[in-house]
Amino acid sequence: MTRLLLTIALFAAAAPALADTYPVNGRFGVVQGFTDKPPDCTGKRVIAFNGEQRTDSKGGVPAYRNVSVTPAAGGWRIVDAFNTGQINARATLTLHKIDDNNVELNLQPGGLLKLQRCK
Repeated sequence: MTRLLLTIALFAAAAPALADTYPVNGRFGVVQGFTDKPPDCTGKRVIAFNGEQRTDSKGGVPAYRNVSVTPAAGGWRIVDAFNTGQINARATLTLHKIDDNNVELNLQPGGLLKLQRCK
């Protein structure tokens, strides 16, 4: 019985952890200020949210995997994991959803980014 419990524990430890999904989905371009027209994101910095993955076309790290999403004042506190091949780390940020097309992303460090859904 002890061997069975040990085997189950080892398989559970080796299984991938389930990640949370982001509270938004889609491609968002970095903008100076929000407008009524969606931006043309061609050649611009684009941050895309797809389930538990976040990509950044011009950031220091191209791809992140979400670890957790926790409601926080006015938005969500998000913890992401990333691996650059040399660095395995986590990043903490906050996300404030203004509406379905406008989001503020506060990267720590990195500052506040205004994001608007791409056309």
